[in-house]
Amino acid sequence: MISRRTTIWIALATLAGLVGCARDANGDAGTIVDRIELPPGFTISLYHPDVPNARALVRGDQGTIFVGSRSLGSVHALRDLDGDQVADRRWTVATGLEMPTGLEFRDGALYVAEVSRIWRWPGIEDRLDDPPAPELVRDDFPTDRAHGWRYIRFGPDGLLYVPIGAPCNICDEDGYATITRLDVEGTGREVFARGVRNTVGFDFHPRTGELWFTDNGRDWMGDDLPPDELNHAPRAGLHFGYPHCHGRDVSDPEFGEGHDCADFTPPVQELGPHVAALGMRFYIGTMFPATYRGRIFIAEHGSWNRSEKIGYRVTMVTLDGDRATGYEPFATGWLEGETVHGRPVDLLVMPDGALLVSDDHAGCVYRIAYDGEDSP
Repeated sequence: MISRRTTIWIALATLAGLVGCARDANGDAGTIVDRIELPPGFTISLYHPDVPNARALVRGDQGTIFVGSRSLGSVHALRDLDGDQVADRRWTVATGLEMPTGLEFRDGALYVAEVSRIWRWPGIEDRLDDPPAPELVRDDFPTDRAHGWRYIRFGPDGLLYVPIGAPCNICDEDGYATITRLDVEGTGREVFARGVRNTVGFDFHPRTGELWFTDNGRDWMGDDLPPDELNHAPRAGLHFGYPHCHGRDVSDPEFGEGHDCADFTPPVQELGPHVAALGMRFYIGTMFPATYRGRIFIAEHGSWNRSEKIGYRVTMVTLDGDRATGYEPFATGWLEGETVHGRPVDLLVMPDGALLVSDDHAGCVYRIAYDGEDSP
C-alpha cells in the first residue's frame, strides 16, 4: 500500500516532470541520447526508456537490474530477456517506501534502505511477479528527511556501509555526518568515518578493497565555494572536515573558527562546486580501452542553487596509486545553456564492460558502450 506521504511525493514529482522518460516536443525519447557527447568510439543508448525517478542501481545474481526511486517511494526491476543489451520488461517490486534510494544485493537477497530502515527481500529474482514479504534488517536510523536518503554497499569485509548525512545545510549534530557499517543481520553498527556531510555514492578499490566516496559540499557560500569532494578512507577513524573545513583548505564561516583544516583528511580530488557528485564506480570492465581501466567514473547530478548551472554530466578521475592525476568530463549534453535535459545519478559496470547510468530527471537508464576499432 502506498502511504499518503508517498502519494504527495508522487504528485510533486509529476509536477516537476520527474515521472516517466523525458521526451522532446514530438514525444521522442531517442533525442535524449542524441544530445549526449562522448569520447570517440563510445556510444550511448537507452537501456530502458521509462524508469520513473531512477536513482541507485544494483545487479542481481541472475542479471536483474534493480533501480531505486527516491521521490516515488518505489523499487523497480529490469530484465534483458533476449540478450540484446536492452531491458525488455520493468517490474515494480516495492512501493510505499520512504525515499528508497540505496540498494544492494547479496546471497540472492535485495537490500533496500529507507530513511530510517533497511529491508531485505530474499529470493526476489525468482519472484518478480509476486515479490516475497521483506525482512527488517534494522529500523533505528535517524528519521530526518534532509540528507536522509541513504546509499548502501557491502564492503569486501562483508559489512554493510550506511551513511548518515547531516540533517541540515551546515550544523554540528552528534550522530550525523558519518559513514557507519554493520553486519549482514543489522547488528554491530559502528562509525567508520566522520566529517562526511552527505555521501550518496561510494565504491571499494578493486585491488586494495579500500573505501572511496563522493561528498556534497555545503550551500550558500557563493557560486564557486566550496568544492564537492572525492575522498579515500583507507582505514576506519578518519575525519573529513565537515562542518569545520571543506575541500582541502576552505574554512567554514560559521563552524571553522578554532579548527585547522590541516588536522582533517583532505579530498583526493576537489570536484566542481555544487555539481552534486553522487554515484561513483571504479571501472573494472574490459570493454573500454585499457587507459580507462581503474579510472573512477562519477555521476554529477547538477547544481540547484548556483547563478549558472554546472554539473549534469558524468566525469572521470584518473589515479596514479592513491593520487588523482586528472579530472575531466566523460559524458555531457544533459545541460544545454541553462536548460536541463537529464540528471545522472548512479553508475553500474555491467559484466560485458558497458556502463549503465541512471537519470532521475528524465526517468531513464542509459547504457554506454565502446565500439571503437581499437577496442581490446
